Amino acid sequence: MTATLSRPRTDRVIAGVCAALARRWGWPAKRVRLLFLLSCLLPGPQTIIYIALWIMIPEEDRY
Repeated sequence: MTATLSRPRTDRVIAGVCAALARRWGWPAKRVRLLFLLSCLLPGPQTIIYIALWIMIPEEDRY
């Protein structure tokens, strides 16, 4: 069973996008954050993709 894609209310730095992707893939959140930061060194629309994911990925339900 895989985790659903939702932005956590805890373990977030900016919007929880990297933490959500890390949970979905079963990776440590630090690894996804590091990969995102390294990808920002390359030309491309990384910031726009991050903002789009921020809007598209729902926030985790409150328990």
